[in-house]
Order: sequence, then structure tokens, then C-alpha cells
Amino acid sequence: MKDYFKNQLNTRNIKYGDIRYEKNNETLINYEGKELKDIKETYREGGHLKIYNNGSKVVGSFSEVKDSPKTMEKLINYSKLAGEFQKHEVNIKKAPVIKDKVLTEPNTDPRDYSLADKKELLNEYNDLAFKQKHVINTKFRYRQFYSNRLFINSEGSVIEYDLLCSNIVGAIIAKKDDVVQVKRIAFGGYPEFSNLIGREDDILREIDILQKMLDAEPIKAGTYPIIVNSQLASVFIHEAFGHLSEADIIKNNPTFRKKLQIGKKMGKEIITVIDDPTIKNVPGSYIYDDEGQKGRKTELIKDGVLTGRLHSRETAYSFSEPLSGNMRAVDTNFPPIIRMSNIFIDKGESSKEEIFNSIEDGYYLLNGKGGQTTGDQFTFGAEYGYKIKNGKRKEMVRDINISGELFETLKRISMVADDLTFSEVGGCGKGDPMQLNMFSGKGAPHIKIDKANLGGQ
Repeated sequence: MKDYFKNQLNTRNIKYGDIRYEKNNETLINYEGKELKDIKETYREGGHLKIYNNGSKVVGSFSEVKDSPKTMEKLINYSKLAGEFQKHEVNIKKAPVIKDKVLTEPNTDPRDYSLADKKELLNEYNDLAFKQKHVINTKFRYRQFYSNRLFINSEGSVIEYDLLCSNIVGAIIAKKDDVVQVKRIAFGGYPEFSNLIGREDDILREIDILQKMLDAEPIKAGTYPIIVNSQLASVFIHEAFGHLSEADIIKNNPTFRKKLQIGKKMGKEIITVIDDPTIKNVPGSYIYDDEGQKGRKTELIKDGVLTGRLHSRETAYSFSEPLSGNMRAVDTNFPPIIRMSNIFIDKGESSKEEIFNSIEDGYYLLNGKGGQTTGDQFTFGAEYGYKIKNGKRKEMVRDINISGELFETLKRISMVADDLTFSEVGGCGKGDPMQLNMFSGKGAPHIKIDKANLGGQ
């Protein structure tokens, strides 16, 4: 197959071309309440072709290897037509030629466990949840995805690599009188399946919090200093800032290109934000992206100053900035797009205790619960929180929303703790149509925001 694809690229008169061919296996098991709604294993394979020719870029997919020459001919013809209307030539940044083979070899491989084993594990967790007080419904899902990929380009790169993960995500719903609350569960195996086993105590701990949420009072709307835990801080940095660090998002947006010029002051010197696929055993870890580039650690904000951006070869050329290795494809049907790997706020020098002691009247907010961003405006929900009085955690609160503007909020981060942690389960939605990539991680320590707008009753 390698020689077959090489021949297609080398015998055509094109400026640049590459082929990505995938073999994908997926397992899904879904419980809704006590009912098993879905259990299946699927396999699919196919390829994606991209060429730069006649000043334009064209892309196409194919299902079978034998169809790739026809796809190539179509794309060459399309490039000729597109070139007639192209106002500016599309170029890509020069990159090294790479020949490598890198495969995942976990100690506990989810592919070694039977479908029955995985169903039984999920069933045990679901049954455990239903045995607890006030629980009225559940949703539990097991998902496993393995993708073996071959990348070949006309410059001579030949790379075989793979992606592997398994995870369990769910929601537990409880009711007391007229109050209904939901608690999310997320266990990730990136790539170790053993991370999903023996999590009963974690489920019981989350249900204990859920039961306390039923008795909590809704938060009172207002503006307060807040402490945000690592999970909620990581959602904020991923959604509110991370997507704006993806060069394809702002490439044709003059307003944000101006707001996000390298060297711009983004916050206090305590703020450093990094995207790094080289961190092992977290959701966004990889060696090579789907454009044949090695994943690199990129400092996006360093000591409060904007220092980097996430790129494809095309946007790196357009911005005259370094390659970052962040082109990621969800599946065979889609071309790669610029995506975060593991984005995180780097650890600071404050202890969690010091941050609490700095607040006389405020809130401690925990865990993300949906939300949305529009440009630099954001609104996020928090699962639950606690009132802070004179540096001490007090009564629990619920029904919490946080809203604000990205650049002002970054400037209001006044303390960063030394307890950096990463979310167990990855996920990121982007594109049109929306593409959900489970190999995208996020992390953060606890942070203090001096002034935040909180919504509630």
C-alpha cells in the first residue's frame, strides 16, 4: 500500500500532495437508566487526499484503496478550476521529511478485554448508582476507539502511527422533593484500560456530592471574587482562550488578529498557558499530527504575554510563525483541522490554602456544566460551589453560571496554585459540520479571579 500511494503522489505533476489512510475500530455501550440501549463494535477504513496545486488547495476522501487514483485525478482537475479564481496563491511552510513508525503499546490494552467484560463493568457501575439514595436515573456510556494511520506525502515522508483510548462517561440524576440535580462522571483510559477498573469509590464520592447538592441553596447573583477548581479552570482556558489560539479561527478575522498579536500583554506575570502533546497518558498526547508533523510544546502565553499560536503548515506560512504540529483529523471523511492537544494553565507558586485565605467574601466553584463562547464572550455553568467567608469554605451552593469577557478575565486572575491536574477524559467540538475529537486534553491548577459575574437566583 505504501508504494501504491507513493507512486500516485510521485507520478503526478503537482506542487504538493499527501494521503492519510486509516483503519478504525470503535466500541460503544450505552445504558440509559436500567436499560441497555446500545452495544456494538464497528470497523471502517478509508483515506483522505489533499493537494496544493495551481495556487489552490483541494481535498477529497475515498473509501477503498483502489479508488484513490480516481480521487487524485478529480482533485487535480478541481485545482485547475480553482486556480482560475484564486486571488492569492495558497502556500505551506517548509517542513522536515520524516520516516517513522510509532505504535501504542499499553500495559493494559482495552482491545484485550471482551465486549462482555466491558458491558459487565459498565453494568456494575450503573447498578451501584441506582442503589444510592435519591438517584432516579442514570446515563452511562463506554467508548473505545483505535485508529491505525498511514501518512505519505510528495516530499518523501512516510509515517505509520496510531491513536487508542477508552473511557466511561455518565450522568447521575437525583431528586428530593421538587429539586432535581445532575452529577457527571468521567473516567479515562489514555491508553490504559486499568484506569477504568475499580472506580466504585469514586462513583460513591460523586453521588455523595450529588446528594448534598439537593439540599444546597441556589447561588445569589452578583459580582464576587472566586476560586475556580482545576476542572472548571481547564474548561475556561480551553473554550474561552484555546480556540482563539487556533490560527484558522482568526486567520480571516482582522479584529481578533489585532487583539491577538504576538507580544500582547494578556494578564499578570503569573499566567502561563501551554499546549503540549508530548505529555504522556493524558487525552491529547500524540507523537505525530495528521499532517505528518511532530507534535511540539507551544507556549501560548508566557509570563502574561502572548507568545505563540497553534498552526497547520498553511497557517504557519500565512502568519510567518513556527510550525506547531496541531493538525488533527477525527476520521477518514474529514481533512485535518487545527486543534488543541493538551492545553493547560501552568502551575503557579501559591498554595491552595493561601488562595482561600486571600478571600473574605466570595465563592469556590467546581467543575464545568456546559456553556458557550462567542468570540471573546463566554458563559459557563459550574456543577456546584461553596460560599467562602474569611478564608473558610462554608455552605454549598448550586445553579451557578459564570459570564464574562476573555481578555478582562485573564487580567483578573491574581493567584495561581501549584496543584496542576489534567482532566481524565478528552473532548473538543469544532468545524462545520461539527467534529468531536476525543483526543483533546485540558488541565489547570486552582486559580483566583478577583472579580467575576455570577448568575443564579
